[in-house]
Amino acid sequence: MLNQGLFKNSFRHLSPMYFLYILQCQDKSLYTGITNNLERRFLEHKNKKGGHYTVSHKARKIVYSERFQTKNKALKREAQIKSLKRKAKLALIKGKA
Repeated sequence: MLNQGLFKNSFRHLSPMYFLYILQCQDKSLYTGITNNLERRFLEHKNKKGGHYTVSHKARKIVYSERFQTKNKALKREAQIKSLKRKAKLALIKGKA
Protein backbone atom coordinates (compact mmCIF):
# COMPACT_ATOMS: atom_id res chain seq x y z
CA MET A 1 0.00 0.00 0.00
CA LEU A 2 1.26 3.47 -0.94
CA ASN A 3 1.89 5.97 1.84
CA GLN A 4 0.07 9.01 0.43
CA GLY A 5 1.63 11.45 2.92
CA LEU A 6 5.13 10.40 1.89
CA PHE A 7 4.12 10.62 -1.78
CA LYS A 8 2.79 14.17 -1.40
CA ASN A 9 5.82 15.33 0.59
CA SER A 10 8.29 14.05 -2.01
CA PHE A 11 6.67 16.14 -4.74
CA ARG A 12 6.38 19.23 -2.57
CA HIS A 13 10.09 19.91 -3.10
CA LEU A 14 9.88 19.70 -6.90
CA SER A 15 7.77 22.80 -7.44
CA PRO A 16 7.66 25.16 -4.48
CA MET A 17 4.91 27.73 -4.49
CA TYR A 18 5.21 31.31 -3.40
CA PHE A 19 2.34 33.52 -2.36
CA LEU A 20 1.87 37.22 -2.48
CA TYR A 21 -0.63 38.23 0.20
CA ILE A 22 -2.36 41.30 1.54
CA LEU A 23 -3.34 41.39 5.20
CA GLN A 24 -5.89 43.71 6.69
CA CYS A 25 -4.82 44.92 10.11
CA GLN A 26 -7.10 45.79 13.02
CA ASP A 27 -6.75 49.50 12.23
CA LYS A 28 -7.93 48.75 8.63
CA SER A 29 -4.44 49.35 7.21
CA LEU A 30 -3.08 46.92 4.61
CA TYR A 31 0.18 44.97 4.72
CA THR A 32 1.64 43.28 1.63
CA GLY A 33 4.19 40.46 1.72
CA ILE A 34 5.30 37.16 0.18
CA THR A 35 5.83 33.70 1.63
CA ASN A 36 6.14 30.05 0.65
CA ASN A 37 3.66 29.02 3.36
CA LEU A 38 0.63 31.27 3.66
CA GLU A 39 -0.89 29.66 6.76
CA ARG A 40 2.38 29.65 8.71
CA ARG A 41 3.17 33.24 7.77
CA PHE A 42 -0.28 34.47 8.80
CA LEU A 43 0.12 32.77 12.18
CA GLU A 44 3.53 34.42 12.57
CA HIS A 45 1.92 37.81 11.96
CA LYS A 46 -0.91 37.01 14.41
CA ASN A 47 1.59 35.91 17.06
CA LYS A 48 3.72 39.05 16.61
CA LYS A 49 6.57 37.13 14.96
CA GLY A 50 5.95 38.55 11.49
CA GLY A 51 7.03 41.87 10.06
CA HIS A 52 7.67 44.90 12.27
CA TYR A 53 4.59 46.61 10.85
CA THR A 54 2.18 43.89 11.95
CA VAL A 55 3.62 43.79 15.45
CA SER A 56 2.23 47.27 16.07
CA HIS A 57 -0.75 47.15 13.70
CA LYS A 58 -2.03 43.65 14.60
CA ALA A 59 -2.84 41.45 11.61
CA ARG A 60 -6.55 40.63 11.38
CA LYS A 61 -7.09 38.56 8.23
CA ILE A 62 -5.77 37.73 4.78
CA VAL A 63 -7.89 39.66 2.30
CA TYR A 64 -6.06 38.77 -0.92
CA SER A 65 -3.49 36.33 -2.25
CA GLU A 66 -1.91 35.21 -5.51
CA ARG A 67 0.17 32.09 -6.14
CA PHE A 68 3.44 32.00 -8.12
CA GLN A 69 5.80 29.29 -9.33
CA THR A 70 8.93 31.28 -8.49
CA LYS A 71 10.04 33.58 -5.71
CA ASN A 72 11.26 36.10 -8.28
CA LYS A 73 7.77 36.43 -9.82
CA ALA A 74 6.23 36.83 -6.36
CA LEU A 75 8.77 39.54 -5.48
CA LYS A 76 8.04 41.43 -8.70
CA ARG A 77 4.31 41.32 -8.03
CA GLU A 78 4.87 42.42 -4.43
CA ALA A 79 6.77 45.47 -5.68
CA GLN A 80 3.93 46.28 -8.10
CA ILE A 81 1.28 46.06 -5.40
CA LYS A 82 3.32 48.01 -2.86
CA SER A 83 3.56 50.85 -5.39
CA LEU A 84 -0.25 51.07 -5.65
CA LYS A 85 -2.29 53.61 -3.75
CA ARG A 86 -4.73 52.29 -1.15
CA LYS A 87 -7.72 52.82 -3.45
CA ALA A 88 -6.16 50.62 -6.15
CA LYS A 89 -5.31 47.93 -3.58
CA LEU A 90 -8.91 47.91 -2.36
CA ALA A 91 -10.14 47.57 -5.96
CA LEU A 92 -7.76 44.63 -6.45
CA ILE A 93 -9.05 43.00 -3.26
CA LYS A 94 -12.65 43.47 -4.42
CA GLY A 95 -11.78 41.98 -7.82
CA LYS A 96 -12.26 45.20 -9.75
CA ALA A 97 -8.67 45.78 -10.81
